[in-house]
Amino acid sequence: MCGIAGIITKSKNDNKIGNKLQCMNNTIVHRGPDGEGIYVSKSVGFSHRRLSILDLSKNGKQPMSNYAENICITYNGEIYNHIEIRDNLKTKGYSFKSNSDTETILYGYQEYGSDLFTMLNGIFALAIHDKRIKKVFLCRDRMGVKPLYYRVDSDIIYFGSEQKAILAICGTVHMNYDGLKQFLYYGYVQKDKTLFAEIHKVLPGHIVEINTENLNLSTYPFWTHEKLLNTHSLQTEDEIIKLTRTLLENAVKRQLQSDVPVGIFLSGGIDSSAITAFASKHYPNRLNTYTASFDFNNGQNELKLAKKIAKKFNTNHHEFHIEGADLPKTIETLVHHHDEPFSDAANIPLFLMSNVVKSENKVILQGDGGDELFGGYPRYHLLSKFQYYQCILKISDVFPTSLLPSSTKEKINRYRDIFRQVDEYKIFANLLTLERKRNRPQNIFHHRIQSKIDQKNPFLFYKELSTRFNMLSGLDQKMMWIDTLIILPDLFLEKVDKSTMANSIEVRVPFLDNDLVTHALSLPSKIKLKKGVKKYLLKKALTNIVPDEVLFGKKKGFGVPFGNWLKGPLKSHFRDLVFSDNLRKREFFNLKEIEKLFTEHISGKADYSQRLWKIYNLSIWLKNYSVQL
Repeated sequence: MCGIAGIITKSKNDNKIGNKLQCMNNTIVHRGPDGEGIYVSKSVGFSHRRLSILDLSKNGKQPMSNYAENICITYNGEIYNHIEIRDNLKTKGYSFKSNSDTETILYGYQEYGSDLFTMLNGIFALAIHDKRIKKVFLCRDRMGVKPLYYRVDSDIIYFGSEQKAILAICGTVHMNYDGLKQFLYYGYVQKDKTLFAEIHKVLPGHIVEINTENLNLSTYPFWTHEKLLNTHSLQTEDEIIKLTRTLLENAVKRQLQSDVPVGIFLSGGIDSSAITAFASKHYPNRLNTYTASFDFNNGQNELKLAKKIAKKFNTNHHEFHIEGADLPKTIETLVHHHDEPFSDAANIPLFLMSNVVKSENKVILQGDGGDELFGGYPRYHLLSKFQYYQCILKISDVFPTSLLPSSTKEKINRYRDIFRQVDEYKIFANLLTLERKRNRPQNIFHHRIQSKIDQKNPFLFYKELSTRFNMLSGLDQKMMWIDTLIILPDLFLEKVDKSTMANSIEVRVPFLDNDLVTHALSLPSKIKLKKGVKKYLLKKALTNIVPDEVLFGKKKGFGVPFGNWLKGPLKSHFRDLVFSDNLRKREFFNLKEIEKLFTEHISGKADYSQRLWKIYNLSIWLKNYSVQL
C-alpha cells in the first residue's frame, strides 16, 4: 500500500519534471514512509512512496519497468489473486525478479493490455505508461477502495493518490459549486467531483486513458454493476447460504497475504466478528485484534463483546482507551488528510485508533461493505415495505404533532416528505440527507455564494443511477446498488483510506472481494431482508460460526457526539474560527444566519449539529486552502 503521483506534459523535454515529482511525493510521505522512487521518460513522469507489505526487498521498489523498459507502473494497493495470475504468466514464458504483486500487474498488462484490470481481485489505484502505444492509463479498483485524483490543464495533466500532491504544484484552483451543493446536503462530494473545480476523481471501476502526444483523454469503465444481471443461478436458500459462507471465508483467507503482521479492528459487531472467525482459522500466527473505547462515547463501548469474540478465537487482543483531548488539532489534521471538509466524524476515532496501533501493525482488516451488500441499514427495510409505510404516514397525517418533542416531530416530518415523493431518485436522495429544500440550508452562505449554488441539483447522481438501474425490481434492491456507488466509495471508503493512511496503515476490506460482491449484489433483496430481518442471509451464513449474541443481539451504534462537542469543548474554537474578523469568511458565509443556528443549538432550543459540523469543517478548509471563490 503506497502513494502515487505523476505528470504527463506536452513538453517533450521538461527538465523540471523530476523536481515537480519530488515536490508531489513529499506531500504524501505518510502513505509510504518505507521508500520512494521517481521515473521520468521525456514527457511522462511517475513518483511513488512505498509502504512495504509484500516483498520487502529492493526488488519491489517502484516505479517499476519491464525488461524492455517500454512499460512502467506506479501502483498503490494489494492484488489478492496475483499468484494465480503470475502462475499463468509463467506458463507463457514470463520470468520474475521479485515476489511483488506490482511485477505481476506489470507483466500481466504486457500480456493482456487493459483487459488485465478485469482480472484483478484487490484494491488498487495505478498508472501505467505504455511507450509502445504512447499512452498512460489511470485505473481504480471496482468498488473505489483506493483513491486517485487528476487535473487536466491545456498542456499538462497531473494525478495523485491525494489532492494535496496535485495542489502542491498546479497553481490556482477554483471552488466547484456543484460539489459545494453536494457537501451542503450530504457532507461529502459525490461521483467524479471534488470541491476543487479543476480536480476530478477517477471513478471506481474506471480507466482514464491519456494520449501522451496530444493529452487527449477518454474515460470508460472496465467493470459495471450491469455485469451482475442474470448471474444468480442458485435455486435454494441453503445453497445460497452455503455459498455466502464459503465466499466470505475465501475472501478473508486471500486478504491475509502479507509479509508483515496482520491485525483486525474488532468492534464486536457481525462483520468484524465474522472476519475474526475466519482469519483466526487461516492465519499462521496468532492474530492481533484491537478494540477501543473513547472518552467521548458516554461510557458506551464494545469492549465486553469484542473481548468475548477475541477469547473464542484465541486472538492476541488489545484494548485501548483513547482520549480525544486536543479535538481542534485532530479535526484540523483530518481536514488536511482529506484535502476537503468531511462531515463523517467517525473519522476521528478511526484516526486515533490507527495512530495507536501503527507501531505493531501495518495491515488491518475491517468490515466495511457488509451493510451495503447484505442489507444492514434500516432504509432497505423501509423501501421493501414502501407502500405499507406510505399508508401509515397518510393515516398519521390526521394526528397533530404539535405536542410531540421537536426531535420526534422533525423525524416524522422528514419521513412524511420522503414517502410523499413521486420520483424514485428523490426518495433515495432524501433518505441520505437531513437537509430539505424548504429549510434552505444554503442560507448559511453569503448571498453571492447562494446565487452560485441555488440552481445546482444535489440529487443528479441519484437521478442518473435510478434511471440506469431501472431494470431492477424493488426500491430496496436499487438502493443497495446505488449505495455501493455513492455512499460506500465517497463517504465510508474515503473515511477509511484517509484516516488510516495518515498513520501509514493499510486497511483491507474482505467484504468487497470481487467474488463476494458479485454474489451478494446479484441476489434478490428478499433473501437479504427476509422476514424483515436485516442481514438475514449473512446471519444465516454465520450461524454456528459467530456467537448468537453477536448475530441476533441488539446492534450498538457508535455515534460521535459532535453536537455536544459544539456546546462544550469545541464551542470557543468554533466561535474563533467561524466568526473571526476575516474578509474571506465574510465573503463566503452568512454569519448572521450561522450565529442564529449556533445560539439556538448551544441553548438546546434546536439541534443543528449536522449543519454546524459541516460549517466547522468547511471553515477549517477555507482557512488552509487557497481556493478561488
